[in-house]
Amino acid sequence: MRAVTMDKGLGMGWLKAILAGLALVYLGLVALMAVSQRQLQYFPTQRAPDPAAVGLAGVQDLRLETSDSETVSLWYAPATPGRPTILFLHGNAGEVADRAPRFAAYRAAGFGAAFLSYRGYGASSGSPTEAGLFQDARAAYYWLLAQGINAADLAIVGESLGTGVAVKLAASVPAGALVLGAPFSAASDVAAAAYPWLPVRLLMQDQFRSIDEIAFVTAPLLVLHGTDDAVIPLSQGQRLFDAASGDKTFIALPDAGHEVLFDPALWAAEMTFLDQVFHR
Repeated sequence: MRAVTMDKGLGMGWLKAILAGLALVYLGLVALMAVSQRQLQYFPTQRAPDPAAVGLAGVQDLRLETSDSETVSLWYAPATPGRPTILFLHGNAGEVADRAPRFAAYRAAGFGAAFLSYRGYGASSGSPTEAGLFQDARAAYYWLLAQGINAADLAIVGESLGTGVAVKLAASVPAGALVLGAPFSAASDVAAAAYPWLPVRLLMQDQFRSIDEIAFVTAPLLVLHGTDDAVIPLSQGQRLFDAASGDKTFIALPDAGHEVLFDPALWAAEMTFLDQVFHR
């Protein structure tokens, strides 16, 4: 009986040691993810070519100062007379130079185009954070107003992560329209689905909770989302759309993934919507 008791005790000791080791590994992974979370959320490049180097002639490569003294890059070309201007807010990877074909498509249709590289992206100073990206967008918005562009003639367009910036901006300032490509209810919802073993909503610093802001948007809204988007599921775009009030349109793009954001057909759908809004 004494030997059996000793074996059981030894087994329980090993089990406790294993569980304690697993707990330490888990806590270590949680700590690592918490420390490196922004490196997992933002993927900037800093190539910063001249617009002409990517095929864009007659585009101003501007530097704007933000309210917290960062310097951000804005590529700008004015609208043809009587046409609106698009303030474009890109996703979490690359920089505005990677969106040159979209810039060219807007200009070909007569739209003004203002493409912002957030802090830490392209030629912009600083490092990306949710609060910082919003300050960058506000700097671009108010610079456009200072050029004499009426807020009613300004469309805010965001893609992917940029939809979080776009929603927050449109909820706080007047605009003629808001267009969202592959938006989320919150970036924390995307992360929670990707890392179900992590307490994401407790740890995540930059949550971009668009679901909390969208009801304050008064501009006409267009949401475009691929039905097969594996990065930001269609259900998240639909949830955000359902929470919006007022004039709104949802376009589900069949058999399309997240890469549809770079498809000229999506840009054409955006411009058709904007033509309808600005010619009412």
